[in-house]
Amino acid sequence: EIPVDHRIGDEGQGFRIAMRTFDRTRPGVAAAALGVGRRSLEEATRYSLERRAFGKPIARQQAIQFILADMAKDVEAARLLTWQSAWMIDQGQRNTKECSMAKCFAGDMAMKAATDAVQVFGGYGYSKEYPVEKLMRDAKVMQIYEGTNQIQRLIIARHLLEA
Repeated sequence: EIPVDHRIGDEGQGFRIAMRTFDRTRPGVAAAALGVGRRSLEEATRYSLERRAFGKPIARQQAIQFILADMAKDVEAARLLTWQSAWMIDQGQRNTKECSMAKCFAGDMAMKAATDAVQVFGGYGYSKEYPVEKLMRDAKVMQIYEGTNQIQRLIIARHLLEA
């Protein structure tokens, strides 16, 4: 039994309060994932300009350009979703669906961006000599904590189906 003066909210409302708290913390997770994705893009871009194959920077290869372009568009989309979910907090609006969208999309984007950065680096992508191997490890946790991305998809779907 918890003494009344130690409770936050009414008895039996703890789970609801905890879930509402996630509405305020998930945009921060999305922002962290955004940082991982953006750094992955920056590292891949820099490396592709420095690394030469057949006498030219690998950045001149269309396959590398497509990878970088996809990374850039996904980073920007994650940024906008993250900003929207944070803006809604500032406006005092309920943001459960939007923060789940931001957290899920940014987490998936970070994982894909880090994986793509490793691909751009080739065999060096797994070397601790370069930062992208750590970015890939850091990105994975973004899909897990504060509610897995599978849970985020359930939350999003529930909001869509209740509308």
